[in-house]
Amino acid sequence: MMLYLMDVWATVRGFMAAGGNILWLVALVLFLMWALMLERYWYVNWVAPKVHKQIIASWNAREDRHSWYAHRIREAWVSQATQEIRARMLIINTLVAICPMIGLLGTVTGMVSVFDVMAVQGTSNARLMAAGISLATMPTMAGMVAALSGVFFSTRLDAKMKIRMEKLKDRLPQH
Repeated sequence: MMLYLMDVWATVRGFMAAGGNILWLVALVLFLMWALMLERYWYVNWVAPKVHKQIIASWNAREDRHSWYAHRIREAWVSQATQEIRARMLIINTLVAICPMIGLLGTVTGMVSVFDVMAVQGTSNARLMAAGISLATMPTMAGMVAALSGVFFSTRLDAKMKIRMEKLKDRLPQH
């Protein structure tokens, strides 16, 4: 098992070396994005149902559920629950949108490396130029893969949040 983990780590290090320093930035953004998404999944699936039960119990315990004031209180509770459940979604969506841009930054730095090799060595050294091309293409690919995974799961998370909020609104009748 330990040998397998060492092989995996060596493969990751080789990939990161081939893609340059920008890949570490992509990895950092990807880690942060996934940490925030997992926290939101945990909140939506385990914390929000408890909070919503408390809101429903508070609503059902009220004697006055028909007046204008009662409806404003209901709106305030729903609004507060919406803010709590949607917390950090703007950051997640921003990180998803930034991933391809970081990949393109890697493309630019890789191409600068290629032009630097061409200026110093000329166009006859294909191996050195290939290293720069690798520096240019690997971060772009990594940024796109990171963004695609983020788009898919953040969209699913957003849909789950909307369903959870609609269920809360349905369980708070407005007689």
